[in-house]
Amino acid sequence: GGRVEVNCLVAREEGAPHGVKPVEWRLLTNRPIDSFEAATELIDWYRARWEIELFFHVLKNGCRVEALQLSTVERLERALALFMVVAWRIARLMRLGRTCPDLDAALLFEQDEWQAAYILNRKKVPKTPPKLNELVRLVAMLGGFLARKGDGEPGVKTIWLGLQRVMDFAAGIRFAREAHAL
Repeated sequence: GGRVEVNCLVAREEGAPHGVKPVEWRLLTNRPIDSFEAATELIDWYRARWEIELFFHVLKNGCRVEALQLSTVERLERALALFMVVAWRIARLMRLGRTCPDLDAALLFEQDEWQAAYILNRKKVPKTPPKLNELVRLVAMLGGFLARKGDGEPGVKTIWLGLQRVMDFAAGIRFAREAHAL
């Protein structure tokens, strides 16, 4: 066997609330840590790992990319490119629904999509687009999110399950509109 050299960076939370154990991370890396800037960059990378894990969770379990049985690398690459966009959208909806709850939902949903979420939840469709958090919660309710007082915010699984229903229903709305126009 060979040798592997690693650096250990210890990051400790300062100013933790009284009675709360401060967060402490020990990060092992093969990257050099020769400055404060290098150390903070590694900590930022580590902080981003949850978002990365979430993205791959959606890709693997929501989009089921491991179940793809495509016969060529080119087909697999095309499918992955599409599913990566889907996974990104779901993870982004979850994150923005939490961090920017008052965004206009029309920035991330087409009119047929946000209206479908209301119709499927048997709620009166508003005349103007709702706030993002309200819509994300409605979508997630279609995927099993209960939205009880102590439930917090929905996760990616209930969002991806609900979004499937919303997308199908929105496609039906568009089809009905086009068929009526004929």
